[in-house]
Amino acid sequence: MDYTDKVMDHFMNPRNVGEINDADGVGEQGNAKCGDIMKLYIKVSDGKIVDAKFKTFGCGAAIATSSMVTEIVIGKNLDEAMQISNQAVAEALGGLPPVKMHCSLLAADALHKAIVDYKKKQGLPVDKCEDCHTCCHELEEES
Repeated sequence: MDYTDKVMDHFMNPRNVGEINDADGVGEQGNAKCGDIMKLYIKVSDGKIVDAKFKTFGCGAAIATSSMVTEIVIGKNLDEAMQISNQAVAEALGGLPPVKMHCSLLAADALHKAIVDYKKKQGLPVDKCEDCHTCCHELEEES
């Protein structure tokens, strides 16, 4: 399987690994078929994500997409962050093999869940994301 240099760099040297003890939002997403599990933590100040960290159990692509999504999201406001799609994560890495595209989906969904968690804790309205996969389906079930 061929991975881009950027995927390999984020796998070998992942950015923002760890957890934020006083995180404002936490999102967890897993895939039972492959066993990948991602947990993403965000810190929000003045409506912007000022820090993001992750802990991922999974393959190299899962680690690389987790690392990349944290890099993409830091500095974005919540609306911008909610629009980050799995395609954007994969493109930022220079592409992923088709069999590994689900990893970028896990990363985007974990991010969306962290934002939803933050908004719920703050009593803010939660809009469905346009690139909905799982986080928004859970919102429908809670209604």
